[in-house]
Amino acid sequence: MDSCNNINNIGNINSIGNGNNTSCNKISCTTTTNKRSDNDVNNNANNDINNDGTINWWNIQLDQNEADAVAETIHNRNISQGEKTALLEQKLAEMLNIPYVVCTISGTMALLMAYLALDVKPGDEIIIPDRTFIATAHAAVLLGAKIVLVETEKDLPLIDVSKIKSKITDKTKVIVPVHLNGRSAKMEEIKNIAKENGLFVVEDTAQALFSKNSSGFLGTQSDIGCFSLGVTKFITTGQGGFVVTKNKEIYDKLKLLRNHGVVNTLEDSYNQFGFNFKYNDILASIGLKQLNRIDDYINRLNKIYRIYEKAINGLDFLKIIPVDIENGEIPLWIEVLCNNREKLMRFLKLNNIETRQFLPDLHLSPHLQNNNYNDGDFSNSKFSQQGLYLPCGPNLSLDCIDKVISVLRKYK
Repeated sequence: MDSCNNINNIGNINSIGNGNNTSCNKISCTTTTNKRSDNDVNNNANNDINNDGTINWWNIQLDQNEADAVAETIHNRNISQGEKTALLEQKLAEMLNIPYVVCTISGTMALLMAYLALDVKPGDEIIIPDRTFIATAHAAVLLGAKIVLVETEKDLPLIDVSKIKSKITDKTKVIVPVHLNGRSAKMEEIKNIAKENGLFVVEDTAQALFSKNSSGFLGTQSDIGCFSLGVTKFITTGQGGFVVTKNKEIYDKLKLLRNHGVVNTLEDSYNQFGFNFKYNDILASIGLKQLNRIDDYINRLNKIYRIYEKAINGLDFLKIIPVDIENGEIPLWIEVLCNNREKLMRFLKLNNIETRQFLPDLHLSPHLQNNNYNDGDFSNSKFSQQGLYLPCGPNLSLDCIDKVISVLRKYK
């Protein structure tokens, strides 16, 4: 039964953003000895509330099921990257209906591996949306590439496809659509533009695992898709990410990149440039347990979205940023706009409700300002200025959602 009345001791995972568009410093993570079934999304809802009585902005739980899986993996001496990682890659490939999956240590490293696999070099230009977590840009900057920013759509924080062509030059190499919060960028149009200009497409799908559009799963509709398994994601292994592709040649390059160009670690033959991007079986054992809850997690996130959507429609100071759940998009987070965001956040904090504001648009980052952007180039800055996240997550109790809504209705 959902409950939000009692305060329980919980272990908070302290972390800085593990994916696009937000950061996190309190993630509910119970390690109780009471074992729940793999399909129970909220057996102990008291973990929604912090020690000081605050409802955390995000709630996903690891429990005895994951602890047992980790203990078994260690007992069997599956410590580094091995059979558990291979099994997780196999399961993800089956679930996403894509032939090749390569696990790595984070969503950021997934992006870096994707750019390396496509031979991105200094001076190459990478087109990305102005609204994304900065890892999308940093992975390219690390390789000496130039970031070319494109404004978002007016009503959705997704790349405005109509403005991509004007940004293409003879140095452009990759277009990176970012599927923020489970929303699908206009993939068919983007792929057509890329094809006409001989460009690669890399989908940043850190926030959109298992989200779909009419063509299938996001992240599987281009040259490479990049995913995150960080603490604020649909499923989590604490840290982690993975890369997917349908191209065997790219897949082979990704595997070599992950381990310093080595095919067989017993022979140590260096075949190409690479690095240590390896995952490990301890984290993979957590991911395998998390995958057992996918259907329940999707249902819970959609239900939370519908509850908020109905309530927010009656509040004139809030506007929910829509997610098309009827057509397969999954609302990872509850994103809203408020004209007086800071005032609302202070009010909610006084009522023991934690929120998070959106991170800035990328054109505001001084170290990325290499294109001499004009003030009028990015007129859709309302997301950066007004956006915030309300409490959510697959293990947040519905009673806590009701409490948040009740407090919102008291705001003046």
